[in-house]
Amino acid sequence: QVHLVESGGGLVQAGGSLRLSCAASGRTFGGYTMGWFRQAPGKEREFVAAISGSGYNTYYTDSVKGRFTISRDNAENTAHLQMNSLKPEDTAVYVCAAGRILAVEVTTTRRYDYWGQGTQVTVSS
Repeated sequence: QVHLVESGGGLVQAGGSLRLSCAASGRTFGGYTMGWFRQAPGKEREFVAAISGSGYNTYYTDSVKGRFTISRDNAENTAHLQMNSLKPEDTAVYVCAAGRILAVEVTTTRRYDYWGQGTQVTVSS
């Protein structure tokens, strides 16, 4: 069982930055792929980024490449999403997720076993 808690959301102007954190419980954190998803009002949940258990492999949706960076610290049981050059269209609830999944499955919501409650990110224009 893995319990996930996000933090770091808030209100920021376009062009600004935020760093989201996902704190995980459990002794086998390093065995899980960690993903970040987001959901804007009236839209479906969408994949943002993921990182393999080792941290060696990262994956991003095209719209955030070059602006967002996912990382993890297995010693601290945390994952992070550094978000730079934020745009109003990045406004959403950001949720972290964990799962023992293959690289080809990282964008698939239903392949993740554990989910946090989410943290609101609002980018003003």
